[in-house]
Amino acid sequence: MGSKYEHVFSPIKIRGIDFKNRVTLAPPSPNVANQDGTMTRDFVDWMRPLARGGAATLYVGNATIDRLECHDEETQIDLGTDKCILPLSWYAEMAAQYNCHASFEVNHNGKDTAFETVGHAPYSASAIITSSEITRAKKLGRAPIPAIEMTYEKIAETVNKFAMACFRMQQAGMDICLLHGGHGNLISQFTSPLYNKRQDEYGGTTEKRARFAIEVCDAIRKQVGPKFVIEYRISADEIAPEGMHFDETLKLIELLQDHIDIIHVSAGLHSDFDFKYYRNWCQNYMMPRAFNVHYARDVKKAFPNLLVNTVGSITDLDMAEEIIGKGWSDFVAMCRPLMADPDMPRKYAQNRPEDRRPCLRCDACTRFMPPRPLNCAVNPYSGVFKELKDGIVPKAPVKKKVAVVGGGPAGLYAMMALVDRGHDVTLYEKTDHLGGNVVPAAFPPFKLDCQDYLKWLLRETAKYDAKILLNTEATKEILDKAAYDAIILAVGSKPIIPSKIPGINKPHVHWAPDAEMGKVPVGDKLMIVGGGAVGLEAAIDFKQMGKDVTVVEMVSPETHLEMLRSSSKRAGDEMLAIVEELGIPLHRNNRLEEVFDDKVVCKDMITGALIEYPCDTVLLSLGMVPLTDVADSMRHSAAETEVFIVGDAKAVGNISTATNGGFQAAIHI
Repeated sequence: MGSKYEHVFSPIKIRGIDFKNRVTLAPPSPNVANQDGTMTRDFVDWMRPLARGGAATLYVGNATIDRLECHDEETQIDLGTDKCILPLSWYAEMAAQYNCHASFEVNHNGKDTAFETVGHAPYSASAIITSSEITRAKKLGRAPIPAIEMTYEKIAETVNKFAMACFRMQQAGMDICLLHGGHGNLISQFTSPLYNKRQDEYGGTTEKRARFAIEVCDAIRKQVGPKFVIEYRISADEIAPEGMHFDETLKLIELLQDHIDIIHVSAGLHSDFDFKYYRNWCQNYMMPRAFNVHYARDVKKAFPNLLVNTVGSITDLDMAEEIIGKGWSDFVAMCRPLMADPDMPRKYAQNRPEDRRPCLRCDACTRFMPPRPLNCAVNPYSGVFKELKDGIVPKAPVKKKVAVVGGGPAGLYAMMALVDRGHDVTLYEKTDHLGGNVVPAAFPPFKLDCQDYLKWLLRETAKYDAKILLNTEATKEILDKAAYDAIILAVGSKPIIPSKIPGINKPHVHWAPDAEMGKVPVGDKLMIVGGGAVGLEAAIDFKQMGKDVTVVEMVSPETHLEMLRSSSKRAGDEMLAIVEELGIPLHRNNRLEEVFDDKVVCKDMITGALIEYPCDTVLLSLGMVPLTDVADSMRHSAAETEVFIVGDAKAVGNISTATNGGFQAAIHI
């Protein structure tokens, strides 16, 4: 009996090539290829779970047509020479074992290649200086360098490079490509009025700006023949005011439709304007799901005979089934959700959607500065793919008696891995529930991804045969008496309370998440002290409840933004935008000095002036500190080499550091 997801799992033939379902891996950059751009066996093994999990097509991001000319990633796959063919075949043949199509997003990034990377100015449609180059030049302390406008000879050479890159993919055993015509890369630098300032036959009208893209598509077709599928990625709307907008994109698609097989509909720009429009193609957890599907829907309506792929926060296959079932798209592309659970297609095909490991859209996987192999906040297998063959936790050679102290994500992932190893596991949790700080993190109504994840985590851990002791605080005496062979200490962290501030212990001062969860009373006029993610989420939550909310943060606006981006990736920008939209006062350079019954006093860090803010409730979100003393008290309760401190108890981090730390400690016991 097949699944109830008849549209997602409907096969389709394109140019005689069979695609088993409509699920596509949107292109990640795993950072596991060689630094010279060649394929590795590690790369193949990193991709293997995604092929085995049931997706029809796997794309890998930003493969360059000539690494010596266009190069903006440390381990970017190079399709520019014939030496790539043999290593690419390892990837293609691995995927074929699972009836899956291996492929790449084929690209030339044009104006985004830095002079320092290739030793010459970048090439583009026009001799422009982009905002990203201005930012880069400022950081490097040099003058901005304009791109080199491509001559006719250079255009012809580049068109041929695209064709030869796809031909090499075909020689390696691939039968589909994703041609990158969006996000401000070279092809879209020709199609977009934002970048194309030419006055010849490659610039001016939409038809003339489309010429380069059409020449690339036709050259690929001529080189690879009829048995090869060309999927073309496009920004339906670049969003930037002077960029390509949807009405003109429809005209461009009309010109392209006879030269391609599938139109892959994204939006936004990559790096320009300091990543302002990054959110339009890679959404964070503060943004709606299925963010760009409306573009695909309207493209499909305008071009019903053209196959359409949609992408952008499609987080599960229930959503995909609805999108395809309504005729809005023919395929769905997902990246982070499939990295979170490569087996998602298999689980849905077996009618087990509740077993999907949900993606948090937290962007912990985007590890590019400095570059590191991609991993995942909820899928720790991706971080140890070399150690765990086929993503299976191996049985331990000797069964051991192991304690896990703490029932947050670090402790729960440790517990699950230990049980999979075959150990006798006891988990101690001092509260009456599991989940740790994921519980308050999931409480705000707009934290849908985190809510889904918490439900899954609690449901999944309940399947494991471990002794779970709630309302039980582990101590050195308890652990010593039990004589464990190994112990994992995942005792977590506690909120920072600045005890020297007068009035900080007044009864109307609370930790912000406790207030959100209704554990403590709050009034109507709230002061939130600390503008990190926890504080801003609380501010948004309470404001949406109708409370009068003000936030103070002691750092400067520039440092504050950098801090938010460091801890919350692009969700920080989104939070600030929502705070502004809701009219929540946010006072930076303000340090809390004293708490009174009806106000707080802050010090302006620039002028030194004292400022009073009336309030009836003070909510603290000043960060967390590891429970080092608690962990230290138990670290000698087993052989010291068999005691591991993980998660926030080791260093305050996030769900990703907790999950991966707990799991990685457990798989080696």
